[in-house]
Amino acid sequence: MTGKLRVSVAVSLDGYMAGPDQSLDAPLGVGGARLHEWFYPTRTFRSMVGEEGGTTGVDDGVAIAAAAGVGATIMGRNMFGPVRGGWGDESWTGWWGDDPVYHHPVFVLTHHEREPVEMKGGTTFHFVTGGIEDALAQARAAAGDADIRIGGGAATIRQYLQAGHVDTMHLAVVPVLFGRGARLLDGVDSDGYVCTELVASEKVTHVRFDRSGG
Repeated sequence: MTGKLRVSVAVSLDGYMAGPDQSLDAPLGVGGARLHEWFYPTRTFRSMVGEEGGTTGVDDGVAIAAAAGVGATIMGRNMFGPVRGGWGDESWTGWWGDDPVYHHPVFVLTHHEREPVEMKGGTTFHFVTGGIEDALAQARAAAGDADIRIGGGAATIRQYLQAGHVDTMHLAVVPVLFGRGARLLDGVDSDGYVCTELVASEKVTHVRFDRSGG
């Protein structure tokens, strides 16, 4: 049995997944961290960063579900880091330190070849130059029967949505307005998706869409 291809991301009320002017100092764009303020207090997030305690309830339950059953992640190069063009001295190994949060194989879409980077905790970054279909095939082989998650960014998720590959999508809709940045759903034909879950906490509304018949 093949696992599902999943998306779980936070977006602003006007549809942006990142703010404007992304940089090394602001990887989510100016103000982009506001999209994740609902997540930071949860027990799940605090556990990820080696801290105890944290909130339970709706937001923590959604965070637990988003991570459960995932055997591989696909991401775009911009999500992996700020390096552009060739990889140079290849010293950049991601935003997440020596022990990234994934703990499974991660497939990074890029136009520039690079040898895999093995990190602590079971995360290995593989660099895929063959496009989204090649990355998906490699991720499926690595994940086996487990699900695959598309981590981002917005352009990468749009490509998989436009290709009709995404089975289920969780959007954490945060009540902030950006006006500029990286919009998630521009140009995406959404007719094939139906809302199957809608639940809100004090800070965010969680909406789940499943592909019709999926």
